[in-house]
Amino acid sequence: MSHANKPELIINGKRTDGRDFNELRQLKIEAGILKNAAGSAYLEWGNNKVLAAVYGPREVVPKHLTDSTKAIVKCRYSMAPFSSLSEHGRSGPNRRATEISKVIKEVFENVIILNDYPGSEIDIFIEILQGDGGTRTAGITAAAVALASAGIAIRDLVYAVSAAKIGENLVIDPHMLEDNYSDADMPVAVSPKNKEILLLQMDGGYTREELKKAFEMIFTAGEKITEVQKDSIRKLYESVSK
Repeated sequence: MSHANKPELIINGKRTDGRDFNELRQLKIEAGILKNAAGSAYLEWGNNKVLAAVYGPREVVPKHLTDSTKAIVKCRYSMAPFSSLSEHGRSGPNRRATEISKVIKEVFENVIILNDYPGSEIDIFIEILQGDGGTRTAGITAAAVALASAGIAIRDLVYAVSAAKIGENLVIDPHMLEDNYSDADMPVAVSPKNKEILLLQMDGGYTREELKKAFEMIFTAGEKITEVQKDSIRKLYESVSK
């Protein structure tokens, strides 16, 4: 991708926000923050602020979509009208939000043990309250915690993060400016148990070597993300059992 008037994204070997190439933005997750949801999570990842809520298993609406052998999953990802300065901030679902909702639904259809909940539906809502690059990966990471806090049977606690290419350099977890002006960007969702890839989207191109390195960066970052996810669930259960 060539950009006219491209801002300088790497200055003296550091990124514009002072991070190293393999350094994540600060990540905080709190599980179980919505009383009326079966499960929920609030996530702050850099300047991203994300709320995820899970409802169900509950009756399927409309009824004719019911599958008597397993649960159906519905997912709605949306950006609050006040979430960003860009066009994503318009209210109502746009094409981008609809596409992201679909890919996130597919991620969780591969993670939830659907046969445990025949004839029901599980609804996942992801609301981006503030967006600064990497909102789909932040949304998946938050939704995984919301599912776990709902007590829904899942195969693994999924995480997601992007790797981007800026010139010759690979960086993890790009913020909005890097996202917009990088030479390539690759959001990936991973099941950490066996490093199975549940989502891979790519904008721009990577060499085989760069791809290999990008995945190494993603898996390494994933260990930290998983720790924060597990910690939030641990804290929730500790507070409930007190």
